[in-house]
This record gives sequence, C-alpha cells and structure tokens, in this order.
Amino acid sequence: MRGLSLLLALAVAGGVSLTQVPSPPTSPADLVVMNARVYTVDTGRPEAQALAVRGDRLVVVGTTAEALALRGPKTQVVDAGGRAVIPGLHDAHGHVLGLGEGLQNVDLRGTTSAQAVVDAIRAKAQQVPPGQWIRGRGWDQNDWADSAWPTAAQLDAAIPNHPVYLSRVDGHAAWVNTTALRAAGVTASVADPEGGRVLRTPAGAPTGVLVDTAMGLVARHIPAPDAAARREQLRLADDLAARLGLTMVHDAGVAWPDAEMYRVAADEGRLKTRLYVMLRPPRAGETLPPPVIGHAGHLLTVRAVKLVADGALGSRGAALHEPYSDEPGTRGLLVTPPDQLYAQALATVTAGYQPCIHAIGDRANTAVLDLFERLQREVPGSRALRMRNEHAQILRASDIPRFAALDVIASVQATHATSDMPWVAQRIGEARTRDGAYLWQALRRSGARLANGSDFPVEEPNPMLGFYASVTRQDRAGQPPGGWMPDQRLTRAEALHSFTAGAAYAAHLEQDLGILRPGALADLLVLSDDIMQVAPARILEARPLMTIRGGRVTFRDGL
Repeated sequence: MRGLSLLLALAVAGGVSLTQVPSPPTSPADLVVMNARVYTVDTGRPEAQALAVRGDRLVVVGTTAEALALRGPKTQVVDAGGRAVIPGLHDAHGHVLGLGEGLQNVDLRGTTSAQAVVDAIRAKAQQVPPGQWIRGRGWDQNDWADSAWPTAAQLDAAIPNHPVYLSRVDGHAAWVNTTALRAAGVTASVADPEGGRVLRTPAGAPTGVLVDTAMGLVARHIPAPDAAARREQLRLADDLAARLGLTMVHDAGVAWPDAEMYRVAADEGRLKTRLYVMLRPPRAGETLPPPVIGHAGHLLTVRAVKLVADGALGSRGAALHEPYSDEPGTRGLLVTPPDQLYAQALATVTAGYQPCIHAIGDRANTAVLDLFERLQREVPGSRALRMRNEHAQILRASDIPRFAALDVIASVQATHATSDMPWVAQRIGEARTRDGAYLWQALRRSGARLANGSDFPVEEPNPMLGFYASVTRQDRAGQPPGGWMPDQRLTRAEALHSFTAGAAYAAHLEQDLGILRPGALADLLVLSDDIMQVAPARILEARPLMTIRGGRVTFRDGL
C-alpha cells in the first residue's frame, strides 16, 4: 500500500465531489465554442448553439450571442461551423496500461488463421535478440476457418529461440510455445490451478493454451516492465484516448504503484484523460487506504476495486448455470472461489470503495447479484457505493429486474455483442442467446442504469465503434440486416447517455461530468459528423476535430 502514500494526503474527507461555483458571469471567458449544434444530454435543455468556458468549467450553455457576451481580449473563439458538439465521451471499462502495452507489442486483432498469427510473430522474432520474450494480443480462434484451439507446436517450428506469450482477444486465455512452457516449468505433472485450466493432449501434456488463472503459470515468469516502460505505456494510451475523444476512462484493475504513477502524471500536467481507478483486490492481511476523490481537478479518482467472478465466453470460461452447448462437459469457471470473492468484496465496501465485479456467464451474474444483495444487507450504507456489474453479458430473465432493485449499475460494452454475435449461439444455444445475451434495452427498461465502454484492448478503444454497435447491433459491414436481436438496440440518445451521463454516474461524478450545463467541468468534443443525425454507417467515419478536457484542448485536427 506504500505506492498510494502520497495519494492519501490528497484524499477528500467524506468522499464529497469538489464541484466548484463558477466565477461571476461578467468575467471574460477563456474559451467560446460557437455556431454549433450542441447535444447537452441535459433534459432541461437538450440542445444549444454555443458554450463558454472559464477556467475548467462551463459558464454558458446557450445561444451564440450569450456565449460571445463573455468574449474578452484573450478569449479563444472556436467557430464549429455548424458541427455537432457533445459531452466528452467516457469509456466505463478499459485497461489503460494494457492498451499502452498492446501498442508496444504485436497486435493480432483481425488475424484470420493460426498461420497468420505465426507469421506475425516470426516477423517480430527477427527484430529482437534470441531469448527475449515476445508478446502479442488479440487472436480469436472463433474468427478462423479452423476454430480449433491453436497449439504450441504451430509456434515452435517458426519461433524456436524466443519464449512466446500471446493473449487471446478477451484476455482470458494465452497461447504459448514450448520454449515458454519450459521456461515456466509447465509440464504434464503440473495441476490445473483453481479457476483455470491447462488444455492438454490425451496423454496429459500441455497443448500450449492456458485458460484464466492457468495463464499465470507462464505469465509470472515474464520480466516485468520497468518504470520507464510503464510511463511510456501510459503516454501512448493517454494520447490515443485524446485523439479518439475519450475524456475519461474507468481503468479496471490497477496495481497500487501504477496508481501512484498516475498521480505523478496528473500533478505534472501530463494527463490528457481523466482516470477513474479500480484497484486490484487487496491481498490477505492488506488494508485499503481511504479513497482518493477529485485529485488535480478530478483528473484522478481512486475509489473502486475490480473483482473477478468468472472467465470469458469465447474461451468457455464464463460460468453458466447449464453446460456449454458446444462443450457439454463444462459449465465454465468461477475464477475466484465464492468465499474468497465475498471476503474481497466485504473488505472493499468496508473501506468505502465501490465494488466492481466482472461477471459474464449467467451463473456468475446470479452469484454476483446474490453477493451484492448480501453486502447491502450486512454492511449499512454500502448500497450508496453504487455497486457495479462489469459486463453483465449473459443473464437469466429472473436476474434482470434485480439490477434496478439493488441499484446495481450494468457496466456494458457494446462492441462485445457485435464481436461475439457470430458464435454466441454455438456456445450457449439459440434459446439462451435469445433470452439472455447482451440485453441492454431489457436492462434499461427494467430501470437499470447503463454505463458503456469497450474493455479495450479486448476491443478497439474508438468510442464511435461502441456508439455504432449500440444503435445498430451490426458489424461494420452492416450485417445482419436490421441488427442482431434488434429489439435490444439503444436509441442514439440512450447510447450517448450511456457513454456520458451514465458513465459519470457510475463514477460518482454526475454533478461534474457527462452533461453540458453551467457549472459542469468543460469536457466536450467537436465532431466531424453529427452522430445523432447521420446515416448509421457514417457514424463509423465520425471523429473528433477537437477534444477539450477541463477547458484545455487536448487534441485538435483541422478545426
């Protein structure tokens, strides 16, 4: 816990948001954005034409004349040329350093065969000295003509002199070569760890694929990046987020020393993106420090803990009530034993932290809702922490109304649905798919609050892909016609809310972020295309021309 020692001195007593009162309206604005179509996400005033910013806060959301009334000799004026302006977008579930690391390693997303992966790794091996670990991420055997699990032997022939560790797209399985298995001492005699499995030959030898906690058998032998490499990963991810229009990311599962690194970056003015940190769960005997709220003008908040109930659907690690349709011998994995998950969650809420629990399969979702209900019964005031279900992918009908009843936030990722839709029914059958898969609209209509994100680098971090998936339930080619399970599509207003106000609520920041109104922090985007009006396919082409976080322009292109 020493890594957060400096953060503790900056914690806000009682966890109260630092909403500031705007300066008197007669003072000149620092920034005016005019001649725009402003989508405020404010039900009291859904649209406006201009904004004025003083310091890091909005002082006018209204007409161009009202905003220009605050123009002074030093006011920066941006003519939006009639373009759309929206609140800064949030990603309610991402992995910042994982994204930065992915930008440093081999990107395997979109590979169409095991051989394509091998070819990419062979090319990388020619660039690094023998013996150095080669890492990559993004392969998905469900996208290959031969969807069988890959093997170490396929890598061995092409890359014999480097240990290779390749994370599956969902981060819940790894494909390794024999050199890596040997370096880690993983042989037929090594038992499967609790919450994981080693895929094996009929004779019991490892095939080269490790699922969920079994990944750690090899991963813990990979040399950790040094401090300079971690800072570079943060810089790469932060820059990309600003270019994509993300003004805040909920960073799911951060080590304590990395939270301290974030604090330093915030204090030095290097962060372009606000970070809402979910710490990793405390180890036995460790105590969480007081939450840190609103540091450096809300650039950094540390008040949540990421816990994990099960694995992922693609690797058949998601915990299901009934067996997998395409592998009847398994019902998935409870990655964290239930008694241990309860202990972690209890420690989390007792310390005043928001519990955010990864749950994908319907058995895991039932268990997590049961756990949240138990905590709310046993720990007075814990409901106010805004418990979060991270993913909420496969649900039983009886569990859907429990989200609203328990005030549990459904933290969903729209592009998971459009990535998974070609094979979900193979995993769980048509009936479970139809009745329980990626039910955003059913959750919303039941009264649940939605916070949208991407789970990058599992999916691409571009929020326009998530907005498009939310409103179409289609892939980038517009398939299937009308959308997959189209009754679960969100309207454009609902989708925008989930990426702005809904995500801000999930971070206890609805008074400061997510809605464009006077007094709120000035986080906003000027877009190339009006995503609230254009044909759906054009949403994919939309991009920020300007990203503004707290009144500061963090990205600008052509405006």
